[in-house]
Amino acid sequence: MIIASASDYREAARRRLPRFLFDYIDGGAGAEETLRANVADLARVRLRQRVLRGLDEPSLAASFFGVAAALPVVLAPVGLAGMFARRGEVQLARAAAAKSVPCAVSSLSVCPLEEVAAQSPQPLWIQLYVLKDRGFMRHVLERAQAAGVRTLVFTVDLPVPGMRHRDAHSGMSGPGRVRRRLLQALMKPAWALDVGLLGRPHELGNVAAYLGGAVGLEDYKGWLAENMDPTIGWTDIEWIRAFWKGSLVIKGVLDAADARDACRFGADGLVVSNHGGRQLDGALSTARALPSIAQAVGGDLLVLADSGVRTGTDVLRMLALGARGVMLGRAAAYALAARGQAGVEDMLDMIAAELRVAMILTGAACVADVDSTILA
Repeated sequence: MIIASASDYREAARRRLPRFLFDYIDGGAGAEETLRANVADLARVRLRQRVLRGLDEPSLAASFFGVAAALPVVLAPVGLAGMFARRGEVQLARAAAAKSVPCAVSSLSVCPLEEVAAQSPQPLWIQLYVLKDRGFMRHVLERAQAAGVRTLVFTVDLPVPGMRHRDAHSGMSGPGRVRRRLLQALMKPAWALDVGLLGRPHELGNVAAYLGGAVGLEDYKGWLAENMDPTIGWTDIEWIRAFWKGSLVIKGVLDAADARDACRFGADGLVVSNHGGRQLDGALSTARALPSIAQAVGGDLLVLADSGVRTGTDVLRMLALGARGVMLGRAAAYALAARGQAGVEDMLDMIAAELRVAMILTGAACVADVDSTILA
């Protein structure tokens, strides 16, 4: 198929992946109202087109915690990325380094952190969930520091797993899931050979390193559900802040009061996010939640945003709403599933090209200066 935009990678991923994996990437919680609102509300943000502004090459460069980036973009942490492409987390990290943008590795990755770090030409970010097993959390943080990781993304919007009905329908969870997944894999022979056979081991690499044994895809849902911790509060962030010496980013904030708490408890940044519509169906879209949060803490914290971003124009919209950078989750996952590292690099090139055009047509000379004045 012809891929002319980052969004085209979604269809390419659907064609290549077994259904249970595509639906895992593509789906949301409940009736998926928030999933759809993320895209729709962002698309409704109108930009102020300007003419005769004399712009040729606007600067797309950004900076995250003192580290320069070619784009105001971070590759978001995506669980199980190593099931989308062979050793997928490694391919994501290489693509990010090739395009000079940061890459955050999920603590629930297939590839262990050390494998990814050893093959990444630049320092990684690491993502960690709120878990009952504080020993696992400490273990990941210690390994991350040893691997040269400088930025921790602490995800706080998953105290319990969302109700993701598509996973039950697809075979990611529910009765007969192993047989259903096997049959689906056999219908996708290219994936079955490249990832199913040659991409082994299929385990949660970071969890396996802690437990001292394999933790495979079959164990993923159960282990995650058992270890999510709904009792954690803001004071628990003090433990993380005291232990972690690098930059701390709180991911999953949708309310200005929570954003102010993140600042008060020592965060360096936050991600305005509803987990891609995968947690509370009916929650605010990121585009609607972002402006008030940016106004509340934008002068004190680095404000990032995710959910619903599919184009470079969407990146500009998020910047105009108050973000200083955007995390790309699904867009990167689709491209990875379709064409591996080359697909992710191509997707980032498309995002950059679209962002450049949008900046010229709105008269924005550089990313750092983009604000609400470019909104219509």
